[in-house]
Amino acid sequence: MGRSHGLGGRRPEAPLLPQRNVLRKRRRWERVMAAKRRKRRQERERSRVRRAEGPGAASRDGRRAAAALAKERLLEARASGPRLCVDLGVADCMTQKETSRLASQIRRLYGANRRAEKPFWLCLTEFVVGSLIYEECFRMNDGFSNYLMDTTQESYLDLFPLDAIVYLTPDSENALEDIDPNKVYVLGGLVDESIHKKLTLQRAQEQSLQTARLPIREYMVKTVNTKNYHSETLAINQASGVCITELAIDTSITAWYISLFLTVFDVLSTYYETRSWPAALKAGVSSGKGYVLPDAVK
Repeated sequence: MGRSHGLGGRRPEAPLLPQRNVLRKRRRWERVMAAKRRKRRQERERSRVRRAEGPGAASRDGRRAAAALAKERLLEARASGPRLCVDLGVADCMTQKETSRLASQIRRLYGANRRAEKPFWLCLTEFVVGSLIYEECFRMNDGFSNYLMDTTQESYLDLFPLDAIVYLTPDSENALEDIDPNKVYVLGGLVDESIHKKLTLQRAQEQSLQTARLPIREYMVKTVNTKNYHSETLAINQASGVCITELAIDTSITAWYISLFLTVFDVLSTYYETRSWPAALKAGVSSGKGYVLPDAVK
């Protein structure tokens, strides 16, 4: 008689406990790993928030707000004036070194105007593609193509009515009395080391334009200095130390010359904001030129 194995002759199944333990451990490991991943994500998010709220966040937001405000002011000036044109039709009178300096000064002019509370709308006229000043502006000035201003190969004579144009020249007999938003003010685009006397005046007269100069004679007086030096010549930008038509005029000469570019722009910009010629001239004319406001002499 054969041996009976019970339960219908089948062998008992092996216990399942070891498999269940493996599954339980695996699930627990997966839960731990998921928790770690959540923790890393949360830490990255906290770090991002800390960076956004850190010391640099306010300055970044401030820069963005300032840029937006500057753009808004420039576009308002484009819509309602006044306009300031740089006449590059005289640029062929300059050497390559002078042209490079002019390109640099155009960058500074744009930056100063962009920062102004009441900016002008800038326009470069006779900005001929392929010309030396064209090439230098793009070579020296990063982002030049994005400047918020007009550039054109046309002359200001083709763009604006003659009676709206005022050519600012140091040789004019007419002192500038006010800035009219309906006018177009033209500056000769010159960084002139060799001095082309009365060039811009002659150009304006040939074009039958109104002319004006800054009212230095009307609001400032000559002051005593050890070198007996007096000059109404201004630098392109007093702060930059780069000069335009740096001319020391002998005291026996009655005609006093003012070169008109960035420092002249500083004067114009300050006057447009303050409506005060004394404040504007004080901002633009250094005492080293031998001219001061009358109050400074007392």
